[in-house]
Amino acid sequence: MAAQGYRATTSAKASDLERRWYVVDASDQVLGRVATRVAEVLRGKHRPYFTPHVDSGDFVIVVNAEKVRLTGNKLRDKLYQRHSGYTGHLRTVTAEKVLQGAHPERVLESAVRGMLPRGTLGRKLFGKLRVYAGPDHPHAAQKPEELTLA
Repeated sequence: MAAQGYRATTSAKASDLERRWYVVDASDQVLGRVATRVAEVLRGKHRPYFTPHVDSGDFVIVVNAEKVRLTGNKLRDKLYQRHSGYTGHLRTVTAEKVLQGAHPERVLESAVRGMLPRGTLGRKLFGKLRVYAGPDHPHAAQKPEELTLA
């Protein structure tokens, strides 16, 4: 009983997708702008056949994460918290200290993780993200393309 001009809705299958690798240079870019574009590509929303429950995204490499820019007073006011599970052991650190510390890439990783879905799909998508503090990365063999942030 199909009406004339009727087309069935198609769903993307993870097995039919061709994964691509993208490189993003985060130097002097605003943290939120970089994170939204990266999350969009990881999720697959940049493709015409986006399916919410399927991993249809691509791999993303972010370089120069230590040079990402935070607007306003976020360097001092943005807090990252972790808890050990013991009473009184809530640890709080500012974004400025995280960027100057041993792992400055964690600021960008945290921002992107917050934009991905919760659950098994979100964890799988987050596994396709590689963030490096400096300009070098070991993924030259994948021949990554430059990803524009505009």
